[in-house]
Amino acid sequence: MDPAVAMALLDARGTVTGWSEGARSLTGHRAPDVVGRPAAELLAEPAATTLAAGSGVIALRHRAGHRIELAVTACPVAGADGTPAGYVVTAGPPGATLAAQAFEQASMSMSVFDLQQRYLRLNDAACKVMGTSEAALAGRRFPDTVGDADYYQGFLRHLREVAETGRPVRYESFAGAPTLHREHLWSIEMWPLRAGSGELTAVGIAAFDNTEQYWARRRLALLNEASAGIGTTLDVVRTAEELVELLVPRYADFASVDLLDWVLGAEEPPALPDSGAEMRRVAHGSTRPGNPGAALAIGEKHVYEPALAPARALREGRAVLSRADDPEVVRWLAERDARSPGGSRYRQGVHSVLAVPLRARGTTLGVAVCVRMAHPDDYGPDDAVFAEELASRAAVCVDNARRFARERSTALALQHSLLPSGLPGQAAVEVAHRYLPCGSVAGIGGDWFDVIPLSGGRVALVVGDVVGHGIRSSATMGRLRTAVRTLADVDLPPDELLTHLDDLVTHLAADGSGEEIAELGATCLYAVYDPVSRRLAMAAAGHPAPVVILPGGAAEFVPMTAGPPLGVGGLPFEATERELPEGTVVGLFTDGLIDYRDQDPDGAADGLLRAFDGPAGSLDDLCDDVLKAVLSDQPRDDVALLLARTRALGADRVATWDVPPDPAHVAVVRQAAGERLTAWGLEEAAFVTELVVSELVTNAIRYGEPPIRLRLIRDRALICEVSDASSTSPHLRRAHVYDEGGRGLLLVAQLTRRWGSRQTAEGKTIWAEQPLPEG
Repeated sequence: MDPAVAMALLDARGTVTGWSEGARSLTGHRAPDVVGRPAAELLAEPAATTLAAGSGVIALRHRAGHRIELAVTACPVAGADGTPAGYVVTAGPPGATLAAQAFEQASMSMSVFDLQQRYLRLNDAACKVMGTSEAALAGRRFPDTVGDADYYQGFLRHLREVAETGRPVRYESFAGAPTLHREHLWSIEMWPLRAGSGELTAVGIAAFDNTEQYWARRRLALLNEASAGIGTTLDVVRTAEELVELLVPRYADFASVDLLDWVLGAEEPPALPDSGAEMRRVAHGSTRPGNPGAALAIGEKHVYEPALAPARALREGRAVLSRADDPEVVRWLAERDARSPGGSRYRQGVHSVLAVPLRARGTTLGVAVCVRMAHPDDYGPDDAVFAEELASRAAVCVDNARRFARERSTALALQHSLLPSGLPGQAAVEVAHRYLPCGSVAGIGGDWFDVIPLSGGRVALVVGDVVGHGIRSSATMGRLRTAVRTLADVDLPPDELLTHLDDLVTHLAADGSGEEIAELGATCLYAVYDPVSRRLAMAAAGHPAPVVILPGGAAEFVPMTAGPPLGVGGLPFEATERELPEGTVVGLFTDGLIDYRDQDPDGAADGLLRAFDGPAGSLDDLCDDVLKAVLSDQPRDDVALLLARTRALGADRVATWDVPPDPAHVAVVRQAAGERLTAWGLEEAAFVTELVVSELVTNAIRYGEPPIRLRLIRDRALICEVSDASSTSPHLRRAHVYDEGGRGLLLVAQLTRRWGSRQTAEGKTIWAEQPLPEG
């Protein structure tokens, strides 16, 4: 016993029988002065109940005469026969009792071990954790009171370390305890206890249960992980799978995601019915390989009964907790067992179910269900709050994916509606084409192509690209394609057509209605092929040059000036013209076919030419071979590819006459045209053709300027062209009853399928087409 401790021994009558040096130091009274005297004589005021209570604060009279207050503890002792023999009383300042009370009543587990790891003291919290009383553990060694788990061995190792080294230890341990049904996270501190002499006498321990804080951190970590791990793609089903992968096994033993059926389509959200909505299982996961407990297959439709937790979560818009003994859980498990009897044994042990709605931007998209079986804890209110937050984040990702899919579908439908569904009939070229939308999350782009029949058997080949992606790009592409068709109908040369198109884009941007065009930018390549002259005229607005493959030759790019992109304004476009032998393949494409990001431009261009040089039995085969050779499985940009193999109209299908500017020669030319039709076996078309020739030649002689030329072309239609050196275009007018003229073009318009005029370098050409007689 430490001699410095204030201690007194009292017999059964309250007489002092022993007095320590610590008591003398505290009260000033020496042992000879107090031994044999009643203890009551030392009191400054009565304290009759203190001994019976075992502890308390009493007032003593110091030897010097002043009053002192001491906190005392009285421990009764018994004699040999078991009768009360007196008390052992220890005393100290009042704070010592408060410290003892703090130890006993602390919410954390506190205990004291001797240097041989035997229990000396335990507070109430420690006794509760250990599941027994302090008296039952006092004097026993720690290893004898616990099992052999690793965390117990770690506790014992640290306990010995403090006893041997005299240095404190602090650590965290995920450990169990005799009265706990699962492991808790403990923050444990051990420190040495020393006597007044500095000698190590015991080890003090405090253990704080950080389990709730641990799970809060885990939930926060899951939320952080969800921010990075959910929504990595703009795919609805994959987003649901990512949510399940996050939940299992850390938060649930089984988890499923069911979406309302409309979410997977392109429809707008309907009102949620009260009687239950049709759901589709899109993802589920389990701690058991193969997920044998799932009653529904991926993609299967079903309806939750209104009373079940998932239906309530959908209806109420909040997380719903259920336990195994809840009638709804019993009914739900019974329904699942009836649907999938083979998985019923894997559903045994379900003790907690959490259903949480997936809601984003005020719209309910579906429901996630979490089930615990092996996990020891039931879901609680904190889990419900966490699940709602996690589901909210996941729902936003699902909704983003849904909106992207809807916009992509809309843009693709819009683009397909704007692209030519079937190319018009014409004899100038054989055509094949491909359009591949990109797989990028940015959406569908604004690439387009077109084949436009022109007068005189000619054909226009067009490809264009609106920079950017999405509905705006598709809509802009539609506007530009319509503008190109309108300008092509005027029969402008390629460079002039692009100049007008550039002006249109500039004007739209200037008045604010075409901001998207100016912002996105656009390129275009416009080419016109004439099967009579076998010449290809082309001009580009910031677009890649086409590829040509001459019969028996290698693929090569057409040398031409790319020109500025559309919308720049103020810069000219330069036309290039080239004569092509019959059977030449011309390839027009958008820049998605040449991806410069992973290789140098020269290497990408050479690779494209090699792809065009490959053997192919048809233009369709060549399209597929080129795309396969130069594109990855998932193109990063839209690709439009248009291939045309040239044909030629020989001299046997074209007849030309130079016409003197004399009205007397009209009859001669009309007769010559009739004879040529007879030679072609088109006698049935002679009457209308001779009338058209007569009217057009007469107009050219009367209103035009020499030289005048008549040309008949036998193609898919019979084409009559009259050219002169005047640039004045004719126009229809309605003649009055007594007018002598003004009816010629009206007759031509009524008798032919279509007619028009085009400007040429030498003047103008008036043309008219009529269908060939059947047979």
